[in-house]
Amino acid sequence: MTHATLPFTRSARLTLSLGALALLAACGTTPVGPNYKVPDNALVQAPSAQAPFLSSATPRQLYSAEALPPRWWHLYDDPVLDRLVDQALAHNTDLRQAAANLERVQALQAEVDDSQRPHLSVNGGPGYGHVSGLSMLKPGTVPRTQGTYSAGLSLSYQIDATGQIRRAIEAAQASTDAAQAALEMARVHVVASTARAYAGVCASGLRLQTAETSVRLQQEALQITERLQGAGRVGVIDTARARGQLEQLQASLPTLKAQRQSELFQLATLMGTPPRDFPADVATCTTPPRVGSVLPVGDGAALLKRRPDVRQAERELAAATARIGVATADLYPKITLGLSAGTAGPLSDFGRKDTTSWSLGPLISWSIPDTGAVQARIDQAQASNRGALAHFDGAVLTALRETETALDAYARELDRRASLQAARDASATVAEQARRLYRGGKTGYLDALDAERALAASEAALAASQAQLADDQINLFLALGGGWEAAPERTASPASRIVAR
Repeated sequence: MTHATLPFTRSARLTLSLGALALLAACGTTPVGPNYKVPDNALVQAPSAQAPFLSSATPRQLYSAEALPPRWWHLYDDPVLDRLVDQALAHNTDLRQAAANLERVQALQAEVDDSQRPHLSVNGGPGYGHVSGLSMLKPGTVPRTQGTYSAGLSLSYQIDATGQIRRAIEAAQASTDAAQAALEMARVHVVASTARAYAGVCASGLRLQTAETSVRLQQEALQITERLQGAGRVGVIDTARARGQLEQLQASLPTLKAQRQSELFQLATLMGTPPRDFPADVATCTTPPRVGSVLPVGDGAALLKRRPDVRQAERELAAATARIGVATADLYPKITLGLSAGTAGPLSDFGRKDTTSWSLGPLISWSIPDTGAVQARIDQAQASNRGALAHFDGAVLTALRETETALDAYARELDRRASLQAARDASATVAEQARRLYRGGKTGYLDALDAERALAASEAALAASQAQLADDQINLFLALGGGWEAAPERTASPASRIVAR
């Protein structure tokens, strides 16, 4: 009975055995370093962070627990605003920069992902010449000059025995998710800034309209005073007072016009166009956009899952956790399986067996670690992890604070506007009565002037309050963090699965 013998030498069989053992070891190894999960002590896990907003419990029904719609600006039912936002989302330079940064991070992730694949390299080339006589053990002779060639191929694959590559991939993926969240946050800011600039143009238009009305009424008052002076019923001092009040009212117009123009330039910039190309149809707006119905704000849990900056901070924490494993893996040796083959010799011997060579086996490389340096890198990674957790907690606190502040400010401004409206109505009644009395000669012009001044101040304050209400609503929508959900070609990230328990 004969037995077939594999054409392997003892060294070849040993090489294959070592490779198999290394491969089996790698398959059953748990990556070093901590596995990531949202820490139990993170503020996002606190029950108070998930509760309904304190400032939403107003005596009157201003807010609802319904989810904020993705395109919250549609709540205004304003086609002009919709058009401006769409153009800003398509051309805004901040969004383009954030998108380019995401592409860069994705390319970095692709580079890291490639480290888990086998790497093939090929080399070769022809030559002409001869070797030295001494190298052929023939002193005093010159070998024949001839054509030569060399060619080689090597295939290598690093076995991720310690999980360093896997941890690096985890960190790269988390960094990509963070860049995606940063792009979404940029979108939120662009939408809110566009809506705020549009509301600012309309608010400036309203305040300018109110001021121009006051100027027109004062011009009429001046004309009446001049006629009364001509009839000898009032003196020069009344006419001077009327003219002085007119000049004071007219002095407010340039400032309001400059403010409106500044908002138009800001709006053009947000839309990705030169300032001079601002939308002309918006320049005549005099009605600030405002949602008159109950505002959907949800609760803390929905806010923390929706705010892109909170997700970005959480993903940065995940990346920092994975980097601890990357640093820890430097304590252990690295194993690489390699296969190389080559051929070299004179061109005339091309193809002969004695010109070929090959090698197969694992390469174990271990720079005996300077444990102090490696431990220092681990300490750095752990410190970065603690810093990332603090940043994550800070993002949660900031999101909650901004929302509570915006809710309270909007409710307070509504109360203020109601008082200003009542004051304006009372001032209008007093001013009208003062005009009648002055025309009938039953009161002095000083009383009528005071009444007109009070009315102008009341109307200006009411217009400013209406502008502030529009701004407060936009601040609230910005704090709620909506508007990124409609981003084109958005890929779902693991961060979207954060659930504050």
